[in-house]
Amino acid sequence: MYNVLFLCTGNSCRSILAEAILNHYGQSRFLAYSAGSQPTGQVNPDSLAVLEKFGLPKQGYKSQSWDEFSEIDFDVVITVCDNAANETCPLYLGKAIKVHWGLPDPDKVVQNRSQAFEHTFVRLKYWIEQLIGLQDEEINQKNIQEIIKE
Repeated sequence: MYNVLFLCTGNSCRSILAEAILNHYGQSRFLAYSAGSQPTGQVNPDSLAVLEKFGLPKQGYKSQSWDEFSEIDFDVVITVCDNAANETCPLYLGKAIKVHWGLPDPDKVVQNRSQAFEHTFVRLKYWIEQLIGLQDEEINQKNIQEIIKE
């Protein structure tokens, strides 16, 4: 079982969606978590709405600090926002494979917000499906980073 941590600054949109998608579709090989360097303290309601729209559970998610996961031995850490990618990660993440899957913040969109959240969900789902499709011997930094270039 691979432990995967999705990071963004606020842990209210993109990282929550990624956690939900990987736990739903990759449940036999992957266990996903999400966290933020500066968590907002609440999950964006539009994130929960898009999960519901695509048939994924919307309960059980919370905006939390990456400090809450110091006891978990992560195999992969994926940042999903540029701010988090540029921050110094906690020392306990030192040996994990680290990659960046940058996505624009759908919460910053004023018009067509639901469309922005849906687009973010669809992109993350596609990338996560590629991650799930990797064989054990293919799970490395290069291959996981290459997923977003397809």
